[in-house]
Amino acid sequence: MAAEGSETAPVVNKNKRHRKEKRTKPILSIGSRIIILTTCAASWKIEPFKPEDNKAGPFTEESSFATLFPKYREKYLREVWSAVTQALDPHGIACTLDLIHGSMSVRTTRKTYDPYIILKARDMIKLLARGVAIGQAVKILNDDIACDIIKIGNIVRNKERFVKRRQRIIGPDGSTLKAIELLTQCYVLVQGNTVSVMGPYKGLKEVRRIVLDCMKNIHPIYRIKELMIKRELAKDPALATESWDRFLPKFRKRHLKTSEKTAKKNERLQEKNEARKAAGLPPLEEVKKEKKEKKVYTPFPPPQQPRKVDLQLESGEYFLKAHEKEAREARKRKEKQEEVTAERRAKRAEAFVAPEEQAAPTIEEKRKRKRDQVQDHDNSNGADNEEKSKKKKKKKRANDEDS
Repeated sequence: MAAEGSETAPVVNKNKRHRKEKRTKPILSIGSRIIILTTCAASWKIEPFKPEDNKAGPFTEESSFATLFPKYREKYLREVWSAVTQALDPHGIACTLDLIHGSMSVRTTRKTYDPYIILKARDMIKLLARGVAIGQAVKILNDDIACDIIKIGNIVRNKERFVKRRQRIIGPDGSTLKAIELLTQCYVLVQGNTVSVMGPYKGLKEVRRIVLDCMKNIHPIYRIKELMIKRELAKDPALATESWDRFLPKFRKRHLKTSEKTAKKNERLQEKNEARKAAGLPPLEEVKKEKKEKKVYTPFPPPQQPRKVDLQLESGEYFLKAHEKEAREARKRKEKQEEVTAERRAKRAEAFVAPEEQAAPTIEEKRKRKRDQVQDHDNSNGADNEEKSKKKKKKKRANDEDS
């Protein structure tokens, strides 16, 4: 019997004998939310929080958040503040709009039953301050939607470069922004130095990555292409347990060798020479040879350059007093300023110089021109008549001789 029992008992690895078995449905508690993980790790079931779920009763302490808003949002916020109050009232959240200090604030009341809703209300007023419309900002109160405000103002120092890269996120006619919204299931708003994003957590992560990479000079099209491939791969259940690295594109900057750099340089030079040849210009090598002039070789070093003090001694400036030096520098500065002012004035005056106009011919000039034309015509007709008469005489002579 002992032998039979030993045969049926499972063999336990001594390294794993103290390990506990994993739960089939682990429970994760975040604040007031209880998230139950089902057997499939991808599906998360979020139970709605109801007033009866708050067993402790009203809150003992008041929680509040405030945020500032820009001056240009004041008019819009005054118009929609009643809608903001109506959206927050069912959750027991009180809100205040302070137009004197330019701020919005939210706070819990005795009617508030959900401890996490105050954070959602805080996100809502932040989105309103960043230019999001009230209809879109109210959606943040749902459990399955979160928000992220990405700061992009301090990533690029150059103002022109910053504007170009920010415009790259939007794309021509907003096409790039629309593609990002469709692929990530998020709402994206580019406003000033921030990018406001609303949507599921997974989408927020992708949008943040795209935006920050774009500001670091990586075009959004690379990330968009990657997301499109991932979306197509997710449809195939056979690839659910496999790695997708082999399908995803790898965009890397390849460092060229010296020989490859030289070959590329020669190709560009050849293209330029062909273009110059087609235009009837000499090639670049000949132009460079013409410019270079051979210097006469001398074994001696170049002559010693005079010091600043020597130049001052030659001009007599060295012996001037301090106030005289200052007066001299001020005079030179003033002369230079006058020259620059005169040049600028002349340049501005060029725009007001009237173009040369062709004056209409007078009556006398018209008559003279007409007489000249008639005279030329008569002369040409007289010459033609003389030629014709000569031809007739020759013909008559020839006829007389024949007869």
